[in-house]
Amino acid sequence: MSSRIAVIAIDAVQPRVVADFWCSVLGWQVLEEDEGVISIAPPDGSWPMIDVVPVPESKTVKNRLHLDLRADGTTTAEELERLLELGARRVDVGQQADATWVVLSDPEGNEFCLLSRTVQEVDPDQ
Repeated sequence: MSSRIAVIAIDAVQPRVVADFWCSVLGWQVLEEDEGVISIAPPDGSWPMIDVVPVPESKTVKNRLHLDLRADGTTTAEELERLLELGARRVDVGQQADATWVVLSDPEGNEFCLLSRTVQEVDPDQ
């Protein structure tokens, strides 16, 4: 037996803004809202899901856990432009100038990375 990631939790002062951002980024949808927690997931209901949880305080330090994304069905440059248009911001967390990924943040400053290779480059059967 082993464990499986079921839910990734993201704390947010404005859960709706963060949930809407991640739904747009990932092509996901809101599954439910209960006591301020917004659960989002892929349209097919597969795992993992993301719970956006309301908290009273803003983010203050670099996240110790973050998501790494790959462009799917487009170039990495086009995906970077799309993410920036959705409200992502470039951030510097000390990455090298020649890093093969771009560090970004969501509307509340939670870091994530866009990796240089696309889904198709990693898995040509996609």
